[in-house]
Amino acid sequence: MSHRCLSHSEAVARAATVRNLAYALDVDLTTGDELFRSVTTVRFTADPGAETFLEARPERLLGATLNGVALPADAFAEGRLRLADLAADNTVVVTGDYAYTRTSEGMHRFMDPADKQVYVYAQPSITDAPRFMACFDQPDLKATVTLSVTADPSWLVRANAEGVQSTPGRWEFPVTKPLATYLITLVAGPYVEVTDSHDGIPLGLYARASFAEVLERDAPELLAVTKAFLDRYHELFGVRYPFGKYDQAFVPEFSWGAMEFPGCVVFRDELLFRAAVTDTERLERAAIVAHEMAHMWFGDLVTMRWWDDLWLNESFATYMGYRLVGEVTPWPQSWTRFGVGRKAWGYAADQRPSTHPIAPAEVADTDDAFANFDGISYAKGCSALRQLVAFIGDEAFLTGLRAHFDKHAWGNATLADLLGALSVSSGRDLDAWAQAWLRTPQVNTLRPAVQWAADGSYASVTVEQSASEGHPTLRPHRIGLGWFDEQGAWQRTEVEIAGASTPVPQLSGVRGRGLLLNDGDLTFAKVRMDERTRAELPALLAAQPDSLARALRWNSVWDAVRDAEWPATELVELAAAALPAEPDVVIVESVFGLARYAASRLVPADQQASARAALAGAARTLLATAAPGSGHQLAAARSLIATAAEADRALLRGWLTGADVPEGLPVDAELRWAILGRLAVLGDVAESEIDAELQRDTSDRGEQEAVRVRASRPDPAAKERAFDLVVTEQGQSNRIAVAAADGLWQPEHAELTAPFVARFFAELPRSQGRSGDMLGHLAKAAYPGYAVSEDTLAAARAALTGDMHPLLRRALADETDDLARSLRAQQAA
Repeated sequence: MSHRCLSHSEAVARAATVRNLAYALDVDLTTGDELFRSVTTVRFTADPGAETFLEARPERLLGATLNGVALPADAFAEGRLRLADLAADNTVVVTGDYAYTRTSEGMHRFMDPADKQVYVYAQPSITDAPRFMACFDQPDLKATVTLSVTADPSWLVRANAEGVQSTPGRWEFPVTKPLATYLITLVAGPYVEVTDSHDGIPLGLYARASFAEVLERDAPELLAVTKAFLDRYHELFGVRYPFGKYDQAFVPEFSWGAMEFPGCVVFRDELLFRAAVTDTERLERAAIVAHEMAHMWFGDLVTMRWWDDLWLNESFATYMGYRLVGEVTPWPQSWTRFGVGRKAWGYAADQRPSTHPIAPAEVADTDDAFANFDGISYAKGCSALRQLVAFIGDEAFLTGLRAHFDKHAWGNATLADLLGALSVSSGRDLDAWAQAWLRTPQVNTLRPAVQWAADGSYASVTVEQSASEGHPTLRPHRIGLGWFDEQGAWQRTEVEIAGASTPVPQLSGVRGRGLLLNDGDLTFAKVRMDERTRAELPALLAAQPDSLARALRWNSVWDAVRDAEWPATELVELAAAALPAEPDVVIVESVFGLARYAASRLVPADQQASARAALAGAARTLLATAAPGSGHQLAAARSLIATAAEADRALLRGWLTGADVPEGLPVDAELRWAILGRLAVLGDVAESEIDAELQRDTSDRGEQEAVRVRASRPDPAAKERAFDLVVTEQGQSNRIAVAAADGLWQPEHAELTAPFVARFFAELPRSQGRSGDMLGHLAKAAYPGYAVSEDTLAAARAALTGDMHPLLRRALADETDDLARSLRAQQAA
């Protein structure tokens, strides 16, 4: 049903009206396949005579009473239930039949094709709690929640608190601590479980029945990192985990990576590895586990007052996640992965039309809030925190956090609250720092200006800082500078950057090479390199002992290419030369990904085939030298598959039948689908072969991959079907739509898909029945980014002049900005 988004001014007014809030929620999951019944009892106090409203979006409103009196029919409109003439103490009871979704919004229902078992979970997101309850849906109206659930007696039901099955199929959960509505969940179905405990905290891992073997295999690693993270957070924060049990449920078709529901964290179940993975994926999974656990303090114990302080949640959780992975897991290169992976996401987001401050002065409504779940709130915010820690010191940082938790536990806080605690702990006034780093958008660029002496030493080194024309803020930066000395040893110093030009006198007279700005990756800034360093890059990468420093060099190249200052072929050639010898699989996978993107979008169209061939050649070289069964071997195989050309068809076909498979390489379901997908692009997969593979892999992943492979075929009917799944058809899984989008556009199919470009821009904005968040997600997944041309750019810009949901507009505007960058990069080559 249609509904109005909540404005900040409405939230402020409502928070001034509603006090002493408590929910009792009774959910019946046995009423059918399409609808479930929910009864919400809302208790609160208010000034007598005041007026406010609840949000609720049932398919059928069956009844609503205020203090025992039925509310009139006209009190309910646009997803809001008007409450007039309030008493001092109020009780509202709302009964409704609500619709299940397949888009991971509200109450998601999933039938596993592997065994026809049904699974349900509640995902309130930031506006979807009213899809399963009546509530005041804003973060500063925290409330206790008492939950009751009726479900199939064979099901497990888990939620924020520890529940008991009082009678077969009837679950009762005790009252929770105060929670924001976006943190309320339940998970129900025939889940399998692995249980344990640590330091008095009950631990649970949950997955659907068809993943029982995978869960059993992954549980030891998941439990090990969970225990290590709990211990480290207790040590750092000085506050014990405050929500009793710690369940982690891996659920199907979850739209986000994970969600920090207190007591019952939910993850997308792709994070249970049913196939072979590399250390990169294991590191990232651990970072997500640590990220969600950090939210137990940042967000759940102390909650932001409004969505303008989203950074208090996501920036801190991202920072703590990567920090803890590096400190207490087998993957110490966590900041390397962040630097060459997540941080590139942040740089891109901060340069798009939708750029915004890490902590914007205003978020007007919940649509604006949705849009800010991006690389700025996560990656840039994390980097800003690294810079803050470098500025005030780690002990002052942690002391301030402890004071913040102590003062605001179970309540809400703002940017000013946290800065006040950190100013006291550090003895520094952080207002100017916050204004420059948190209140202003866009990214600075740091360039070394090097003068050389006759003997080859540095005569002078100056760091020049610039800003974009529309956002001229020059920020203070504390950065490392690294270089190789005459003996080939890596040296480092730290400097404070201020203003447009900062001399580095400590380097004058030093005989060095390979100068690297921001060594240690302490700040958020694009970094350029001097021409001598650029000329020596292959040798420097080979000699660089520190993986983070190598990652920073790759980031510098990527930024220069993306800004059309360097030709994209330079990145591809460097990757092809350097990656076969790269010792860290995290860099191998990350840079192969950047180079494949460049080869298909930033390199001129007539050079793209040769660019992909160069990357395929590098992958073959790495595959030939990698240890059997290693992450390097798997990463090389994946990259070879992704860039394979006609000459590689026989090799890929052989792998499918078990011929000439490199020793130790597991040709499992995931790799088989990847091979079929590439063969489909090359025009070498029939429908019957896809059907046969789907019989081998009857999982929902298999169904999604079959959709992607079918969409990847160079067949007009296949492209038409994929386009319909993306733009027209309603009701299918969010995963199916994204799989179709993944297969639709291929650089090799530019001529075939050309007619769909104009249709995409004309028809997606008219797509009905989807939420703004889903439309934005599809716009990114299905954007014709491979169709790099002036015509595509014109069609996109024309579409943006029309009416559309603001979240769709933002996604299209950002992708169009990326398209314009691709066009500039191709033209500059």
